[in-house]
This record gives sequence, C-alpha cells and structure tokens, in this order.
Amino acid sequence: MENRSEGKRLNKFIADSGYCSRREADRLIGEGRVRVDGRTGALGDRVLPGMRVTVDGKPLSGTGDRVYIVLNKPRGIVCTADPREPMNVVDYVGHPARIFPVGRLDKDSEGLLLMTSDGEIVNRLLRAAGGHEREYEVEIDRPVTPEFAAKMMAGVPILDTVTLPCKLRRTGAHSFNIVLVQGLNRQIRRMCEALGANVVRLRRVRIMNLRLGNLRPGQWRDLTEAELNGLLGELGDGEARPNP
Repeated sequence: MENRSEGKRLNKFIADSGYCSRREADRLIGEGRVRVDGRTGALGDRVLPGMRVTVDGKPLSGTGDRVYIVLNKPRGIVCTADPREPMNVVDYVGHPARIFPVGRLDKDSEGLLLMTSDGEIVNRLLRAAGGHEREYEVEIDRPVTPEFAAKMMAGVPILDTVTLPCKLRRTGAHSFNIVLVQGLNRQIRRMCEALGANVVRLRRVRIMNLRLGNLRPGQWRDLTEAELNGLLGELGDGEARPNP
C-alpha cells in the first residue's frame, strides 16, 4: 500500500488519473513527456499532495472516473490506443472517457475485449497471468480430428516453449471451443499452424467471469456491478471501487 507521507509513485499517479496504464506511463516518463512541478519527471519519482503533474502539457489529477466496458471487437480493429493507427480501438469506440484496451486481441480476430480507464487493472491482470481463463470459438480449414484435439489439449511446441494443457471441445466438423490460461502471442493460430491447420475464424467469448453474451460486432456495454466485483475479486482486489 502507498505511504501517503511519501506520496504516490509517478506512474501510479498517471494511471490513477485514467490517462493510461502504468506500463504506458513508464514509457511516457522515459520519453520525457511528463513534468512534475515544471521539471521533467523521472522513473521512480513520487508525487506529494499539491504537486502539479502534466503529460504533454495536460494536467492530471491523480484520480478519475473509472470506466469498465466490454466490446465485441470486429475484425480489422487494432487493440491499441496509438492515434497513429487509423483503425485503433479507442477511436473506434469513441467513448467520452479516456479508456484503453486491457490485453490484446489480434487484428484478424474478434470478440470480447475489456476496456477501462483504470490503469491498475492492467497490472493486476499481468500479475495473474497464467491463471485466468480465456475462452474462444475457433474455426479451422481442416477437420477437427480426435488426434488434433488431443495434441492441442496436451500442449503444442511454439515460440521455443510448449503451451500449457488446455480444455477443448469439438463443436463442428471444422470448429471447436478452447479455454486457455496462457496468453502467448497469437497462441491459438500458432498452435493450429504447428498441427497443419489454419484458423479461418477466431472469436473470444469469455475472459474470466466476463462473457460476450449477445453483443453484436461493434457493440459495447458497461460492466455490471456484479461483473466488476467478480473480476476484481478474482484478481485479488475485493470489491469494485466507487468513482470519486
């Protein structure tokens, strides 16, 4: 817990303002875009009450409305807040609050994406990496044979490692449902390719206790209080924090 007499770490102050995640805040600080009381901020700086913090000249308060939404991301939208990417998900959603995506979903993939103004949730998800479930519906260009399913569930050699065991259920001749507790880069696509199949369609339908439900591509909704409390509880943070 932060010691108030010592102030708040600069990256946490920025994240708590709803500006970006702590990791992104570290990048902004390293690029010299953050100023504290008029001087260039440094990694490890602490912000005491009354200090003025700005990013690219914009003042931050250290607190902000906490927004949590789930989006059914369509294909072609990129999971980044970078305005230089014309198809970035932040501009696509156009939310009035400053939100950013939590985790990634490939440009060619679709489905459930969590977006928030709470920079701390990214850190809690990273700390829980390897433990929380993500569920996908997948269609491939080859039959889903018992041998294919068994190899997928046992673990597939990709990216100089072997994927963790996972759950898989065949849903059609060329389709299956898979539950992962791992988040390697383009993991499902790489696993399928290693077994001689290409992914035709990939849709994420669940992250931990959050489900896509009947959201159509491009639609989003706020998390319910029960969903948010469940999510933060699984991440070890008790109940949802009220907006200031």
